[in-house]
Amino acid sequence: FRFKDSLAEDLQSAALVISHAGAGSCLETLEKGKPLIVVINDKLMDNHQLELAKQLHRDGCVLYCNCSTLVETLQSMDLSALKPFPPGQPEKFASFLDKVFGLQ
Repeated sequence: FRFKDSLAEDLQSAALVISHAGAGSCLETLEKGKPLIVVINDKLMDNHQLELAKQLHRDGCVLYCNCSTLVETLQSMDLSALKPFPPGQPEKFASFLDKVFGLQ
């Protein structure tokens, strides 16, 4: 893709999303309820993408691979095994902050 202001329309019509493991890309895709294969960049220093991909995989929400294993992942994937991503609960975090700062 060339740069776009938004991928919302593309995500809405997608049957499968293959993306890098940036937090924004992962969360936007998962919040739309789309199956996601995360391709990590294993050349990054302090690889936060790998950490996020592994955790989302442990949670059962995504499949992950690197560029050299993408074809194998596509051939062996079972998208029906993926779990829906749980919706966010920002009110819990807000309540926590209220307690910490003595506002509640």
